[in-house]
Amino acid sequence: MLTGVAASASAPAPLVLVTGDEDLLVGRAVREVVDGARRRDPEVEVVDRGAGELTDADLVDLGTTSMFGGGRVVIVRGAQDLGEELRDGLLAYLGHPLDDVVLVLVHSGGVKNRKLADAMKAAGARVVTAAKITKPRDRHDFVVAEVRRLGGRISDGAVRALLDAIGGDLRELAAVCDQLVADTEGGMLDEAAVARFHRGRAEASGFSVADAIIGGDLPQALTLLRQAVEGGTAAVLISSAVAGGLRELARVAAAGPGTKWDLARSLGMPDWKVEKAQRSARGWSDAGLGIALRAAATADAGVKGASVDAGYALEKLLREVAVARSLSRDRGSRGGRG
Repeated sequence: MLTGVAASASAPAPLVLVTGDEDLLVGRAVREVVDGARRRDPEVEVVDRGAGELTDADLVDLGTTSMFGGGRVVIVRGAQDLGEELRDGLLAYLGHPLDDVVLVLVHSGGVKNRKLADAMKAAGARVVTAAKITKPRDRHDFVVAEVRRLGGRISDGAVRALLDAIGGDLRELAAVCDQLVADTEGGMLDEAAVARFHRGRAEASGFSVADAIIGGDLPQALTLLRQAVEGGTAAVLISSAVAGGLRELARVAAAGPGTKWDLARSLGMPDWKVEKAQRSARGWSDAGLGIALRAAATADAGVKGASVDAGYALEKLLREVAVARSLSRDRGSRGGRG
């Protein structure tokens, strides 16, 4: 079974199953097949149908040799949503596939119409996995592979910086990787390169506001907040980033001592986030963290409508978090840390 969307120099397989629901990877897998067919035959006919667009006539055409003698690529998307008759029609075709047709079946990977996906595999289909990437380590590996695919190299620190600034959206990650590799002409991407690219954007993101205020830099956090709001960042995303950062800090602090790798495994967090939270926790007390978490909950309600002015609710949140953090210095209530 093939995993991913690496291009093949050989002729497209007559049956291709793309399984998963990550749009970027699905799109690449389908495009790879079409591009391969067009390299062999620039005049190849491409028929692309969603589950709601496929008709009985399409199935008749699928099983009929073209009178013009050209090749065809038939793409059926959302196969899990096909009705019983269309599904059975495709099952019948798999018993007698045509040599001049490449059938690409896109299936979400769930249980609906799994019989069709299983039949494709049993018929010898090439399988391309395009599942959602949800684990931090898998997103890290995606970025590394994407940069390598584009002809560049990237350091671990740059990967972390990029994921911290962009998040988990694969399309955006891929677009930024493409731009960064182009800017560095295939050289090594480091944290400085990522910072240069995102200066003004990443610095004004909700995550950067969160980092600044959790680290105790109120003036910087307020500046970044205003930049983010002026740049069009939704207030709810900023409050969510601050609340999320505080929750991660609380989880790591409550877990007690341990290596970043042990805590990462037990908490289900990437090790770099654990290490970052461990550093931040040294400046917080339990009492202060509790106050900050309550302030974040109030601000979240505020930006969702309880407050007339979402901007005021966010600024109030930052000031309250700064005061809460100062409790650790004034009272030293976290076992001598502060």
